[in-house]
Amino acid sequence: MFMLDMMMSLIFFLLLIIFVLVGVA
Repeated sequence: MFMLDMMMSLIFFLLLIIFVLVGVA
């Protein structure tokens, strides 16, 4: 389960970065 939780956190982090880049652009 730890691996799944880590994957979810990574996906959420990537989505946050994408939203920031779109906001800046």
